[in-house]
Amino acid sequence: MISLGSASAAPGEADTGRLEVGEMRDGSPVGLPCAVINGASDGKTLYLQAASDGDELNGVGVVQRLFPRLAPSELSGQIFVVGIVNFHAFQVAQHRNPIDDTKMNRAYPGDSNGTSSERIAAATFDVAREADLIVDLHQGSTSQMIDEVRVRCGRHHRLHGDCLSLAKTFGCGYVLDQKGPDGQLARAGPDEGVPTIDPELGGCVGWDEESIRKGVRGVENVLHGYGFLDGSVETERQTRATGFDQYGAPAGGLVRFQKSLGERVSAGDVVFEVTDVFGSLKARVTADGSGIFWRSRRLPQVATGEYVCSVGTDVDSY
Repeated sequence: MISLGSASAAPGEADTGRLEVGEMRDGSPVGLPCAVINGASDGKTLYLQAASDGDELNGVGVVQRLFPRLAPSELSGQIFVVGIVNFHAFQVAQHRNPIDDTKMNRAYPGDSNGTSSERIAAATFDVAREADLIVDLHQGSTSQMIDEVRVRCGRHHRLHGDCLSLAKTFGCGYVLDQKGPDGQLARAGPDEGVPTIDPELGGCVGWDEESIRKGVRGVENVLHGYGFLDGSVETERQTRATGFDQYGAPAGGLVRFQKSLGERVSAGDVVFEVTDVFGSLKARVTADGSGIFWRSRRLPQVATGEYVCSVGTDVDSY
């Protein structure tokens, strides 16, 4: 029998429940929706979570599509799922936890006696750190972004190769291999000896079926590639970037992009223009170096110095 919160399952069974992480202001319990899938035979353990940033919904869509398709009788090993991590932010469709104004994916490994976000991080990390693999589903929030997988442990980490292999098995096509900030689950997991990836399933607030489909396929690739399900996955070479060139607006106005997401960029290429309301050109921004057009703002209006887009740099494949 395995358990997560109120969900418990014997071998060959699955169950859903709630993982209590505190109380609301009226004293009612805060319970994160969770699930356990206990395979009919022994194997590895996968920890899967979504919506640690409360407005990044595509990961929730992956869980919604994936869970009904998993038959415990066909599974080897165990899967622990927390379908919505940032409970308070999800309720109000915000990125940060409104209880403590914290970005949840900067709170790991957490503190069981700390703030709301630290307590949630600690409760979920207690489960994640015991797994063999961690997949933390994200998306680009308010920016438009290619579908990618992030490896955040840093290239000198002892698990860097294991995390890269996990990212390649997930197989979005693009990998950002760049050390992340402190407090990310994709940093904390490898520090505990667990290979961890951070798939960024597209971008912009909302519910994107194509990115959700890629996320479902990615998790299924992991399940096949690491022996949870019969069969194998044919990995494909991934396009990898190890840095970003970020571009801001040199003038206020409306942005007109000259590159599309995923398009190759060469030094000197026009990346975007800024016009006034009547279409007159105010500024033209060119690329500093070569790379891939990786991320861009969603809304066209910009003020001077405001973020516009990013180009992935130092690109190779593996």
